[in-house]
Amino acid sequence: MDNHQEVREFLTSRRAKITPEQAGLPSGPRRRVPGLRRSEVAALADMSVEYYAKLERGNLAGVSPAVLEAVARALRLDDAERAHLLHLAQAADGSDALGRPRRRRPARQWTPHSSLQWTLDAITAGPAFVRNGRMDILAVNALARAFYGDVYATAHNQENLARFTFLDPASRRFYPDWGLAADVTVAILRTEAGRNPHDKDLHDLVGELSTRSDEFRTRWGAHNVRHHGTGTKNFHHHAVGDLTLAFEGLEMAAEPGLTLTIYTAEPGSPSEEGLRLLASWAATQDALAGRPLDR
Repeated sequence: MDNHQEVREFLTSRRAKITPEQAGLPSGPRRRVPGLRRSEVAALADMSVEYYAKLERGNLAGVSPAVLEAVARALRLDDAERAHLLHLAQAADGSDALGRPRRRRPARQWTPHSSLQWTLDAITAGPAFVRNGRMDILAVNALARAFYGDVYATAHNQENLARFTFLDPASRRFYPDWGLAADVTVAILRTEAGRNPHDKDLHDLVGELSTRSDEFRTRWGAHNVRHHGTGTKNFHHHAVGDLTLAFEGLEMAAEPGLTLTIYTAEPGSPSEEGLRLLASWAATQDALAGRPLDR
């Protein structure tokens, strides 16, 4: 991915999202651009128009963290957007604007060490799985394999949640709020692209999805990013029906770039009963298929 283009499109898209009123500026007549003008962002960031225009053309190499922070404040970037801008600056000059070493990205063929799989298998109340920033599912407990049965059912998904979301019609049933799920999926991939711009597998995935899905291509062009650490989601599982589950995403200190996600249901809720039914259904399916019950 061309860094200059990424920077240019990201900053332009953020500038277009802010109205003069939100920035405390008079709107004035005859505005020809959505959002703020470059001159207005420059004034808010306390820099010359020429210098800000240089930044927006994609020239972030050598820019100091203080300048990046001033731009972030002027554009009212949230935490995820601010981190994305800093990662784009890191990619521009090969240094780390956050003062941290580059993170190693495990290959797609990564497999969990025994103690991690034991930990996953010990989680029996809800689905638990490990994914990378490309949204490849790398390790699961029994409930997660059953929960994502639609993902595993089709070889073309390649155990990847982004392919499932945009290329598998079953995702429209699995995600009742499909539009929101699609937005989140693209934002996770866009965030990963900022953190790890030289990931060829990610480039290939984005290229594939952009070619095959108009829905993906439109969302990718919006340059939205997000931190995806906690929240609540709605699902519809083909065997147990509707589920409303809370999730926690935990960055794995021993495996930088990987996230352990655990889903759980509110105690005493219909969704908690749904997870119990899912566990029973999974055990039955495993028994019929002759698979071990702990995986």
